[in-house]
Amino acid sequence: MNQPTPAAGTPGKTFFGHPAGLGTLFFTELWERFSYYGMRALLVLFMVATLAEGGLGFDDATATAIYGLYTAGVYLAALPGGWLADRVFGQRDAIWYGGIIIAAGHLVLSLPGFGLVGEHYGFFIGLILIVIGTGLLKPNISSCVGELYPEGGSRRDSGYVLYYMGINLGAFLGPLVCGFLRVNMGWHWGFAAAAVGMIAGLVVYKWTERHLGDFGRDPHPTPPGKEGQTAAMKWATYGGTALLFLIAVLALEGVFTIDAVSLSQYTVYAIVGVAALFFGRVLFDPSLTTLERNRTIVLVALFIGAALFWSGFEQAGSSLNLFAERYTAREMLGLVIPAEVFQSLNPLYILIFAPFFSALWINLGRRNLDPSIPLKFALGFLQLGLGFAFMWIAASLIQDGDQVLPTWLLLTYLFHTTGELCLSPIGLSATSKLAPRKYYSQLMGMWFFGAALGNLIAGLLAGEFNGDSVSEFPALYRQIVIFCGVVFLAFLVATPFLKKMAALDKVESHTREDEPGAFEQDVPTGRT
Repeated sequence: MNQPTPAAGTPGKTFFGHPAGLGTLFFTELWERFSYYGMRALLVLFMVATLAEGGLGFDDATATAIYGLYTAGVYLAALPGGWLADRVFGQRDAIWYGGIIIAAGHLVLSLPGFGLVGEHYGFFIGLILIVIGTGLLKPNISSCVGELYPEGGSRRDSGYVLYYMGINLGAFLGPLVCGFLRVNMGWHWGFAAAAVGMIAGLVVYKWTERHLGDFGRDPHPTPPGKEGQTAAMKWATYGGTALLFLIAVLALEGVFTIDAVSLSQYTVYAIVGVAALFFGRVLFDPSLTTLERNRTIVLVALFIGAALFWSGFEQAGSSLNLFAERYTAREMLGLVIPAEVFQSLNPLYILIFAPFFSALWINLGRRNLDPSIPLKFALGFLQLGLGFAFMWIAASLIQDGDQVLPTWLLLTYLFHTTGELCLSPIGLSATSKLAPRKYYSQLMGMWFFGAALGNLIAGLLAGEFNGDSVSEFPALYRQIVIFCGVVFLAFLVATPFLKKMAALDKVESHTREDEPGAFEQDVPTGRT
């Protein structure tokens, strides 16, 4: 029997028994995530810090709305970024150009502190550059991992798990390093460290790129008759990017004013509208079978659930980050722990618990006890609610002006992480299993749309935790706990119906069994 030839790799070289190219992608992504999560941990704190403290002096609502727009933009940019790689650059060049743009964005963020550009110019132009660069790099470097394993199967799953360990290692180290530099040397040294991280990733990528072989060097050929459409899409993407910069510059020059909170609200409406139109088009497609239509209905439920989950989970970088900075006792052994350090808890917990969850699902599956996909979503919301229950208690304890022990945040992040491991990788895997073949890639893209929607809502929700109204915090956290409980019960009640509609024991005759993750075990991998 002929063995498949690996798509990439250097003869005689491996990375922990995997193709050597996995090492290239592992370390490139590690440093990219170091830069992304390191900067993200500083972002809200920098915006709300007073001008005297070296910050921008924004109010909490504006800062968290901008944070939501930024994080949502990263997910939305993945859609045109993937298309540009397919049709214009090729995956390899998209990764390279994306990394360069990301590094430039972090450098621009760091420059105002050294007196080289205007503060607001550096901040907003830097954010836009990071969004564009991440949109080019992130979806394409992840897809490159699968190209290393043309044979598919469990070895590819193992490669992805190792790759995601690199993601979480970078996400763990970034806030620690950038937070330490912020406290001891100033805001812009923290931003500069993020730039150094991305530059290190670029050096690793170019130095070891030979291990990737030839795949991804060229874009996919344009289908016959589609040349005009492809060219129009390319120039529309370039034009939209240029328009984004123009709007930012005009707003910074005071030609008009942009209200971040209102912009976030309108963007939420726009994403909901696009999602409704898209799912409506799919559901009313007469070419779909009854099974495909039923599975699409399940995906709609999961899309809504994911967006709601991220709206709570993504409080980590906004309202919970501010809680750590303002209301948590962080002095230990004579040293003050930077608030950013708490952002490292989620990736640390993932590194610890992801192998356990992976083994748990497999062992339960062997006993026919593996929870169904909607039941895992319900469990995710249950744990999200439990995490916010600890914040409800902590918020009650700060009413007399006291600070609380870090224990409350440690417990909150613990339950939020276990909830994420029940929902995030499971939802992505479910999309690969349930999406009709005709709409496979588009429905995978909608998963990122859901994440973008959740991040936008998270930014708006975080703005409700106004530092001037601490007395309202317990009631706000109580409302979130109740809401999580309602969604938990909704998924619990709907589980039998959604499970029946998904009908995972049935396989359409035209379904490809070599689709990524099509009929494999759900392997928790944590953040992306």
